[in-house]
Amino acid sequence: MNPFDLSGRVAVVTGGNGGIGLGMARGLGAAGARIVVAARNLEKSMVAVERLKQDGAEAVAIAVEVTDESSVAALFEQCSVQCGRVDILVNNAGTNIRRPPQDCSVDDWHAVVDTNLTSTFLCSRAAYVHLKRAGGGKIVNIGSMMSVFGAPYAPAYAASKGGVVQLTKSMATAWAADNIQVNAILPGWIDTELTQAARRQVDGLNERVLARTPAGRWGRPEDLAGVAVFLASAASNFITGATLAVDGGFSAQA
Repeated sequence: MNPFDLSGRVAVVTGGNGGIGLGMARGLGAAGARIVVAARNLEKSMVAVERLKQDGAEAVAIAVEVTDESSVAALFEQCSVQCGRVDILVNNAGTNIRRPPQDCSVDDWHAVVDTNLTSTFLCSRAAYVHLKRAGGGKIVNIGSMMSVFGAPYAPAYAASKGGVVQLTKSMATAWAADNIQVNAILPGWIDTELTQAARRQVDGLNERVLARTPAGRWGRPEDLAGVAVFLASAASNFITGATLAVDGGFSAQA
């Protein structure tokens, strides 16, 4: 038996229509999972679905506003109707507003924390009944190096991603008896639209990242594919509440 085989499993990936979300979705699809691309921009999601189908995966797109409780509930009801079950949830939807703490408005704070942290809670809570009904399942939350390190220009982002790690541990301990494993990935500096904007906004960021990263490069979305499959598969059945850095050695460098 291949412990990494996801055949017959249904994986919901929030923010799965681009960046590391699509990179993980492609990895899960290659392992046999049927992918639900769950994101706000349905047109962009349909492009991602076509990409997944070209890879040979089964995929559908469902529009969702991950910060809205009723929209999240509707997402999982539609998953049940269209796919019959839910086995895997990847909480990947995220955003950032780069300002120092003194310039961060309450609206900025809520926009980031609600998208990154509250959505993880809402989607996980909504998925719980479906995962339990399936006899167990996997939740993979996306934290960040900012779950561990601080940055002067990312107070709301760092707070939200630190919260993702603690929420991961709480859900892992609460739902272990239901055979639901909950873990978090902490991506380092990955080359996406979000970090391309960061390089434009933060002077010297590219040079500092390269200097500190032993691998000597920025990560790519496909670098997240393997770890997503591992944490979504039977290969990780005795791992829960853990965090795994995928950062080219960034966090190991003094």
